[in-house]
Amino acid sequence: MEEVLRHRGRVVSATDVGGIKKLIAKNPDASRRELSKKLCEEWDWRQPNGALRDMVCRGLMLALDRAGHIQLPPVRYRPPNPFLEKRHREVIELDETPIVGSLAGLGPLELRQVRRTPDEKRFDRLIETHHYLGYTQPVGEHLKFLAYARERPVACFAWSSAPRHIGPRDAFIGWKQWHRRHNLHLLAYNSRFLILPWARVPHLASHLLGRMTRELSAEWQKLYDHPIYYAETFVDPERFRGTCYRAANWVSLGITTGRGKADSTNKANRSKKYVMGLPLAKAFREHLVRLP
Repeated sequence: MEEVLRHRGRVVSATDVGGIKKLIAKNPDASRRELSKKLCEEWDWRQPNGALRDMVCRGLMLALDRAGHIQLPPVRYRPPNPFLEKRHREVIELDETPIVGSLAGLGPLELRQVRRTPDEKRFDRLIETHHYLGYTQPVGEHLKFLAYARERPVACFAWSSAPRHIGPRDAFIGWKQWHRRHNLHLLAYNSRFLILPWARVPHLASHLLGRMTRELSAEWQKLYDHPIYYAETFVDPERFRGTCYRAANWVSLGITTGRGKADSTNKANRSKKYVMGLPLAKAFREHLVRLP
């Protein structure tokens, strides 16, 4: 099979390209979105929860178009980004009176999964305002959590689909490429963790991390119909030491190459970060090297 392109773990052959060209020719009035859905249906390309891999397929077709292998129809519509439009004018009023004292004196803490709820806008705004990386809309499977103390938000967690290839993590798990291709969705990446600036309570971060990772798999199961067996994150050593992760039993596995997922030069183009991970089940390796 002649490989033309590899996108998100899927190999596209010359035969596949010919089939895509025929699909475009048969549907001359279809938009790019419609074509990607038709191709997903033709290939039966689906997420673990059964939904079509529409966005991934659209990216694959765009890559083929840019490489000159196919010709997509012109872009008809660029949807507005409501978050970018509102980010500078939407104000969320919150009590920012400092919360000080001990963890025991803080009272009961509640973790709420807020994706697809009215509190999601509050989460997005808090991350945009107070996290040094700001807010970026996640792609693929993702969850958002707010931690509350007596109805006041004190922390935010964002979890998303894991990066495809992280050398230290892959070595720690001990899986091969085909295992990773089939089971990557069973990992979750902690893309944002924020203790809000008014919460000044020692050990709050590590305590919430422990709570969060105990509840993460069950919450993922509710929305995506599959569990999570392993959690991971990156820590920028120029800013942090990862103390709260270590205190919550996360393990430092190594350091990234600094090249990023879109690298084509084999040269570092961003800061290197520590890779930290936490198995969420005793038999996590058994689950992650299992093939369907």
